[in-house]
Amino acid sequence: MSNDNYNANSIDILEGLEAVRKRPGMYIGSVSTRGLNHLIYEIVDNSVDEHLAGFCDEIHVELGEDGTASIRDNGRGIPVGINEKAGIPAVEVVFTMLHAGGKFGNDGYKISGGLHGVGASVVNALSVWLEVKIQTDGKVYEQMFEKGHTVAPLEVIGTCKKSETGTSVTFLPDDEIFDKTYFKAESIKSRLHETAYLNPGLKIIFTNRRPGEEEEICFEEPEGLKAYVADLNKKKSKISEIVYFKKKVDDIEVEAAFQYVDEYQETLLGFCNNIGTMEGGTHITGFKTKFTAVMNQYAREIGVLKEKDKNFTGADVRNGMTAVLSIKHKDPRFEGQTKTKLDNPDAGKAVSEVVGEELVLYFDRNLEELRKILSCAEKSAKIRKAEEKARTNLISKSKYSIDTNGKLANCESRKPEECEVFIVEGDSAGGSAKTARNRKTQAILPIRGKILNVEKATMDKVLANAEIKTMIHTFGCGFSEGYGNDFDISKLRYHKIVIMTDADVDGAHIATLLLTFFYRFMPELIHHGHVYLATPPLYKAVPKKGKEEYLYDDRALEKYRKTHKGAFTLQRYKGLGEMDAEQLWETTLDPETRILKQVEIEDGRLASEITSMLMGSEVPPRRAFIHSHAQDADIDL
Repeated sequence: MSNDNYNANSIDILEGLEAVRKRPGMYIGSVSTRGLNHLIYEIVDNSVDEHLAGFCDEIHVELGEDGTASIRDNGRGIPVGINEKAGIPAVEVVFTMLHAGGKFGNDGYKISGGLHGVGASVVNALSVWLEVKIQTDGKVYEQMFEKGHTVAPLEVIGTCKKSETGTSVTFLPDDEIFDKTYFKAESIKSRLHETAYLNPGLKIIFTNRRPGEEEEICFEEPEGLKAYVADLNKKKSKISEIVYFKKKVDDIEVEAAFQYVDEYQETLLGFCNNIGTMEGGTHITGFKTKFTAVMNQYAREIGVLKEKDKNFTGADVRNGMTAVLSIKHKDPRFEGQTKTKLDNPDAGKAVSEVVGEELVLYFDRNLEELRKILSCAEKSAKIRKAEEKARTNLISKSKYSIDTNGKLANCESRKPEECEVFIVEGDSAGGSAKTARNRKTQAILPIRGKILNVEKATMDKVLANAEIKTMIHTFGCGFSEGYGNDFDISKLRYHKIVIMTDADVDGAHIATLLLTFFYRFMPELIHHGHVYLATPPLYKAVPKKGKEEYLYDDRALEKYRKTHKGAFTLQRYKGLGEMDAEQLWETTLDPETRILKQVEIEDGRLASEITSMLMGSEVPPRRAFIHSHAQDADIDL
């Protein structure tokens, strides 16, 4: 591939950078650990784009002991010449101007993950300082920035071999912007490993130099998606071989791998230009629709389905499937900057065409593999039919007649966007919450004890559980797991679902069980930002002189003891029921003063693995995980 057309003028400018520090969530999703890690991914994505263009085969990612992150690649290096439109070096344009990069014109990247050209400039804007070094044409260039502003001009600081090219970016996240500036190494490693699977021929070296965490890992996966599926299924009993295919249709490259395992579940991961599409999109729809049609056609041809039999559902034919679908598209459209759902109709058509052709080619030659997979569908259909009675009792009732056994204290408003429902454990806390709430917009749903652990339960037990049935009826949008997939988020009655439990071990366990239920049966609620955790105080400090103060954790208490002069008494809240209505309102319910933590999922695969491990039946992996993370109890996926 020629390098002649990639120069300073390949960098196009669309608009300025002013809004990033004021509204960081618009660009990186949030200012939590998820958003913090996203800074690294934005720079890594730029290096991966160099790989996709054929100029980079090695990326180094390093967490420094001083809180910094460094990303270095051996690509061509960001152009250093003067950009004619801006009158400044192209590298300065990339790091100081929003929507500027080599992704817009015809002379830049043909396939790109960092599509909107905001990555480098946003990372710069949200960092205390950022340093970029570039090797190109036998010279080493350097430029420094602070909070998005240039503080030193681009200058030559040394020389190198002409064959040595690449870009190195080092930055320190701004603690004025982020809730905390400690990168989550496990999530970063998982994302980098995933990137290696999606890009055979690319080596990614991760180094952690933080005290107590020192390690270096090399991610390199020549087998690509086949290795990815094998890794996902490494602890599972396999039913079929791994099926793999790759083909290009109308400039859209479609690549997929799948395998069936002896488990009552489906795992289908989708990617476009290396970006994980957690909420699916047209490519996933194209895959599912065509796969279902082909498998039903085969089922009738070989007699698995008789003439009088109804077709298998999509969930039937994918029962036990572990699949990874990756497409490359020169002009993809995503919903939102965080790129969680693909919206290109041509992607769905291309995937459908490739899947239809490749499945026929494979199964015509591998009839035994076909029979194994259809046996999974048969088993799934039988289980589905056996469970229909349990489901019918749950979903046949009036969609707006809320059957909650009299537990729900509903709110007056019927506008979902302003309504909140608080899930509260126990009648005592429920009674206080009902008295304290704003009746117009706040509903209270008391539950009794610890709900069923859905990670260990069969579908019929889940559907028969009173507390779970009550929640499904209350939310009004159905649920996603199993067969029929009744979930419809447009029917959600409350845009904030708040888990409000005691600030103790039992309360944390109840919250974990509820989150497991949401993640497995209503993941869309989490993906769309509707699930929250309330933060009730642990203590109330009452000084002899001065204002009373609520303290929400032991760190806050320690700080209070250090900063408060004079004697004070300390009240410890063992549960929400110990607070009167006024206290509960001002600490936990009042939108003006409360602290709500929004539940987010940064890495779907890692979240699924950890959920299975912590909530599943096997004790040794759970014990090992808890021991290794004893000092890091704030697990943020």
